[in-house]
Amino acid sequence: MAKYEVKSNPRVRQVFNDLEAYLAFCQDYGYKFDEKDLYSTRSYIFRQFQKFVAGKPVKNMWELDAKPRF
Repeated sequence: MAKYEVKSNPRVRQVFNDLEAYLAFCQDYGYKFDEKDLYSTRSYIFRQFQKFVAGKPVKNMWELDAKPRF
């Protein structure tokens, strides 16, 4: 009888890596984290994440929320 061998799927590994990067982005820039928005181009937050990954400037919600609104 053959031994059972578990092979890791690179697609699954990539999804989890992207999810961790998305979580770190949301924590660093003050956006609401929702894992269902990963890969959803309709989501404003995911579009901001894509800009961040591409190296473009992104709105930092921590700075915007810290400003007084008078």
